[in-house]
Amino acid sequence: MNKIIAIALAAIAFPAVANATGDCGNKPHGQWISKAAIQAKAEALGYQVRQVKIEGGCYEVKAIKNGAKVETVFDPVTGKIVRDENGEGAN
Repeated sequence: MNKIIAIALAAIAFPAVANATGDCGNKPHGQWISKAAIQAKAEALGYQVRQVKIEGGCYEVKAIKNGAKVETVFDPVTGKIVRDENGEGAN
């Protein structure tokens, strides 16, 4: 019985983990701007980009900014900041 409860709880928790990076919605990939465009946007904002990846329907940028490692989440269609490590929102 405990095993069934554990599986049920895991199934409920998984969607929350999958979208933990931010709520970018479920936008068709045909509308997304390129990874290169996100990298250029981040660099224009002062980030030294180390990695750009897709995470939870968003672009996640790992970079250095003001001497600190940061992870910032960008909307894949608009290129606006959805969330960063400091809890800041859209730019």
